[in-house]
Amino acid sequence: MSFRTAPLSVPSGCNKETLFTPEIRAEIDRHIAKYPAEWKQSAVMPALTLVQESNGGWLSSELMDDVASYLDMPRVAVYEVATFYGMYDLEPTAKHKVCVCNSVSCMLCGSEDLIEHVERKYGVKPGETTADGRFTFKEVECLGACRHAPAVLIGKTYHESLSAQELDALIDGLERDDG
Repeated sequence: MSFRTAPLSVPSGCNKETLFTPEIRAEIDRHIAKYPAEWKQSAVMPALTLVQESNGGWLSSELMDDVASYLDMPRVAVYEVATFYGMYDLEPTAKHKVCVCNSVSCMLCGSEDLIEHVERKYGVKPGETTADGRFTFKEVECLGACRHAPAVLIGKTYHESLSAQELDALIDGLERDDG
């Protein structure tokens, strides 16, 4: 069963004009327009990204339901995407996310050492936020930078071939007061 033929879980009487802001709807529509009408569900990843960014960096089940309604797709299909890909967060996070790749190439080039270093120095395990709220630490699967492993993603910026000291310098450079 494909997204196009799966039973829809769109609530009856759902007014799509009340979902999201006009700006977010326009941006999602821009992505939908890239696909044939019967494949508009292909815009699920950019839609989730836009909604997550507008919600302070995380997705609630209500927001995922709204994405499903907007794209006329089963809710479970949206949940599958949001839980499969590491770039989506289903719980509130700090403004800054420090993501260390754990793929084979990065692991062979020292990502396990980086992960252990962050756990030890900053007192957080993957998926946790530091006590001072400065950043959320994530261990992610493949950042696509195998050639220059180990790779780290901080916010939307990739950093490659990092040592623990270089990672510390990047973390130290994060804004201390976002308020």
